[in-house]
Amino acid sequence: MARFGGLVASGLRDVTHDPAALDSSGFWAVCADFEGRPVCARFSTVRREPVPPPVPGAWRGPAAGDWTSSLDRDAYTAGVRRIREYIAAGEVYQANLCRVLSAPLPEAGSGGAADVDALTALLARGNPAPYAGTIRLPGHGVEVATASPELFLRRDGRVVESGPIKGTGRTEGDLLEKDHAENVMIVDLVRNDLGRVCATGSVTVPDLCVVEKHPGLVHLVSTVRGRLAEGAGWPELLAAAFPPGSVTGAPKSSALRIITELERAPRGPYCGAVGWVDADRGTASLAVGIRTFWIDRTGPVPLLRFGTGAGITWGSDPEREWDETELKASRLLAVASGTFEETGRTAQ
Repeated sequence: MARFGGLVASGLRDVTHDPAALDSSGFWAVCADFEGRPVCARFSTVRREPVPPPVPGAWRGPAAGDWTSSLDRDAYTAGVRRIREYIAAGEVYQANLCRVLSAPLPEAGSGGAADVDALTALLARGNPAPYAGTIRLPGHGVEVATASPELFLRRDGRVVESGPIKGTGRTEGDLLEKDHAENVMIVDLVRNDLGRVCATGSVTVPDLCVVEKHPGLVHLVSTVRGRLAEGAGWPELLAAAFPPGSVTGAPKSSALRIITELERAPRGPYCGAVGWVDADRGTASLAVGIRTFWIDRTGPVPLLRFGTGAGITWGSDPEREWDETELKASRLLAVASGTFEETGRTAQ
């Protein structure tokens, strides 16, 4: 099944890794790993249904103290300093440095439950998000629940739009000149990405550095829009725009090389794309896979994973960037571990 906002898709028809299928027919759920592996699942039935309220006991997440990080504080801050060295050498302007948090899920026999749709119900209450969604395809290795605030790609016919986020603080007053500069850098990158597949002169920036409020924090958000050139479909669009510029850096090729060097775990669905494509109507909404949980069953013990990161520029302070990754993760980890209270505080 798949759930996006007020839509629920069921009746799995077929699954493919070929994005060309998204130009065919039917309603598709899409989950693309940051490393480039897309899973596209077509469903026979789509109905309108709100996210149900949480059911007590339907989700039992990891204990709050069981989370481990692929990069600890020392390794992360060292990575920030290394990226600043690359910036000083002129190899990159900005790079996103991320870490993956992991915790074992309680076993079913001990009263645990690992249904990502049940987790989605908790996220909808504790961290509502404009691009929230669930894709549950355990037979194909996809069990994802996202509370993403960020639009990767929206399509309405030939018009395509992206909404990159860069700049995060607890309040608007926390946002720095560095945050605005970072946002403009990524807007320029997204303009270039879309310009590769859009008609000449059609790429515009209707909104630049708009402050958006989300649970527990604020973001700077911009909008980039264009009209796809004749002959360009989903394979060409994804080839041009993926992975999302806001979670890579600029130039993208240099940032990807630095990410490979400094990060110690694959990002998986985190920083990839999660969303839906209605091929019959020519509409789509794919979120950047941030604020995203996924279940990894490849090892002896099932793990719940979650990613968090920050964009690094010359103006970055290593400790402040670490704190930003903590800010982005704290509320969501509390929801998944059952320690989040309706007051918006984490239980002691």
